[in-house]
Amino acid sequence: MNMVINDIEKKLMDSAIALQPELERRGGEIDQLRQLPQDLADRLAQLGFYRLIVPEDLGGLGVSPEAFCKICEQLAMANGSTGWCIFIGATSQYLFGALQPVQLETMLQNPNVITSGVFADSGSALFESRDGQPGYLINGHWRWGSGCRNAEWISGGVHEIDAQGQRVTKDVPLSRVFFRPEEILIQDNWHVSGMRGSGSSDYVAENVWVSAQRLAGNVEDTPQAHKPIYRFPKFSLLGIPIGAICLGMARASLNEVVRVSKEKTPQGSRRTLALRPSLHIDLAQSDTALNAANALFYQSIQEGWQNAQLAPGDIEDRRKMRTATVHAVNTAIKVIDKMYRVVGGTSVYETSCLQRHFRDVHVASQHMMVGEPIMELAGRVMLGLDDEAFGL
Repeated sequence: MNMVINDIEKKLMDSAIALQPELERRGGEIDQLRQLPQDLADRLAQLGFYRLIVPEDLGGLGVSPEAFCKICEQLAMANGSTGWCIFIGATSQYLFGALQPVQLETMLQNPNVITSGVFADSGSALFESRDGQPGYLINGHWRWGSGCRNAEWISGGVHEIDAQGQRVTKDVPLSRVFFRPEEILIQDNWHVSGMRGSGSSDYVAENVWVSAQRLAGNVEDTPQAHKPIYRFPKFSLLGIPIGAICLGMARASLNEVVRVSKEKTPQGSRRTLALRPSLHIDLAQSDTALNAANALFYQSIQEGWQNAQLAPGDIEDRRKMRTATVHAVNTAIKVIDKMYRVVGGTSVYETSCLQRHFRDVHVASQHMMVGEPIMELAGRVMLGLDDEAFGL
């Protein structure tokens, strides 16, 4: 199956490609700031990148998961942190489908609103009315809050508790809260080896009261559930951009070695690196592995999206997409590691994209959505030992 691109998706892809020279040029600035420069984040928002997958009637652009990944891949070829912030920002707006109408209207007062969020259930919500207005007292500590320093609204996973601190059980539970940045403490703890520009700081809420309209449940429990983007497996949607970002960085690394090898003459040699037979083999093998991983990755997404047009994704859709994503990440690591080594000392300089992609891909691989347990769970499904696989 081939990707079908509509006019909106083509325009977005063209914009992502046009941004690459600037993203490459500002890579050092992005790393040094440990977040996206606000002017860059604002421009990405104006181009529509933060609202890629939100249905059009909810203020978004309604692109397919495949187009979403292609855009993240293109951005990551130039700068992994930028692709990562768009991944997190766009998937946090996925939750617009669960918002109460008054809250959605408030957030869309800025049609180019920047959001970030952590899906992990790391906070609690205790019901408390104030001045006759229903609301909740929120406490929590969310980690890996990518893009939070650029965002106008920041979300976090929560569960409702009672006055004794016990979890409240409901048929339609609350699962998400939306904060203004000034309501929470964003910690200055993002000092890391890779993905430096993603601004993935922790944030903490201590007895923050918010009105009830600021909380949302699961999209599956709303009238929006019939839409294909909400039939598409949620965990797959949260994982596939990581695969795309890693594939993009790997392709950029291959391209960089092809370029550098034609110019570099290694010490002790009279011939350029491009004339070494060993490099020919390394390039051909890496390119083949990367193309194969890319093909499997996008084929699984295309099939999952096609099935979501008719019904919620089943366990096989989930298994195929999650394992193809892990395979894409692992293949990208091998390719980038190989490219980092074959050009020698050139790759360690900050002027080389190879050192940044090397650092970034190894940090991206630490995300729980692409961890080794995914393969274990997928294997259990294949053996008929788990017919639900909630974590898949």
